[in-house]
Amino acid sequence: MALITLIIGMLIGFPMPALALLVGFSAATGPAFADMGYDLKAGYLLRGNGADPVFERDGRRQQLFAAMFAFVIAGAVVLFSYQSFFDQNLVAPVNKVYAATIKAGVAPGVAWQLFLWAIPGAILQFVGGPKRQIGVLFATGLLIAFPMAGWAVLAGILCRIIWEKLRGADGDGDMEVFAAGVIAGDAIFSFFDSVSKNFWKR
Repeated sequence: MALITLIIGMLIGFPMPALALLVGFSAATGPAFADMGYDLKAGYLLRGNGADPVFERDGRRQQLFAAMFAFVIAGAVVLFSYQSFFDQNLVAPVNKVYAATIKAGVAPGVAWQLFLWAIPGAILQFVGGPKRQIGVLFATGLLIAFPMAGWAVLAGILCRIIWEKLRGADGDGDMEVFAAGVIAGDAIFSFFDSVSKNFWKR
């Protein structure tokens, strides 16, 4: 959505500061609302797909309170930690792409180049099918400058193949829980590691 917003804004002729603000808003709010949608859907499934209307309403109310509380906590965490991330240049690679695209937007022919490179992306997506985001994966591989990340993805795919051979289709639920735990652990470690490094620098 952020990239689409960026391209449309460039074609319309938005000035650079306004375009940066617009793309930043899309990039920041899109994942947040998507994540909230996943949370609400997960709660709906756990409560039995709305089998008990009273229980469902109470559960939704509790989820709303939890989301509002989490929003306040997230704001406080960002307020106290963003400088540490910026000082270490811990910026998502795709943000650099957005910034470079906005800067290049003033040059003629940029939209045409974006269109040309969109063709291979569409072909990759068509070959992979609607259930596989091959175009996004390919672009992610181009953006990430750490070879270890690629090896980690290959190791994850290998583990999945072995898991499916040993456990079959019945093990998918356990594997998804394990993957969620790995993501959570990685995020927690990365956050405290970056904050502690910046703290000891001072």
